[in-house]
Amino acid sequence: MGQDYRHTNTTVSLINYHFVFCPRYRRKALVGAVEMRFKQLVEQIATEQNWQVLAMEVMPDHCHLFLNALPTDSPADIMAKIKGVTSRILRKEFRHLAHLESLWTRSYFVSTAGNVSSETIRRYIESQKKRG
Repeated sequence: MGQDYRHTNTTVSLINYHFVFCPRYRRKALVGAVEMRFKQLVEQIATEQNWQVLAMEVMPDHCHLFLNALPTDSPADIMAKIKGVTSRILRKEFRHLAHLESLWTRSYFVSTAGNVSSETIRRYIESQKKRG
């Protein structure tokens, strides 16, 4: 698999982020139609923002997202956009999520791709059990 370099008028870049994020209280909310719609929304947001989804693994209580982005897009801005849009739309479209103030925790894990171990990811996901 070759590298996908991003080109703009002044920049050539290869910035791949690995994000892991969880629903609040580690709810097993990302199942069935919610999971399918979440994936559609992430792909739509990525296209609109000129990001490329390299891989996405959605588990009932967390999501792994590998994303290629331009250097002008910070990880914080990427997560704010993805979490904000998906939370708003999923809570609007799925009645059983409507009562939630927000679908996601405020925290997330991010690393540039290739610089993270499975143990680091596991520790992050486990720590979410203790958070609100």
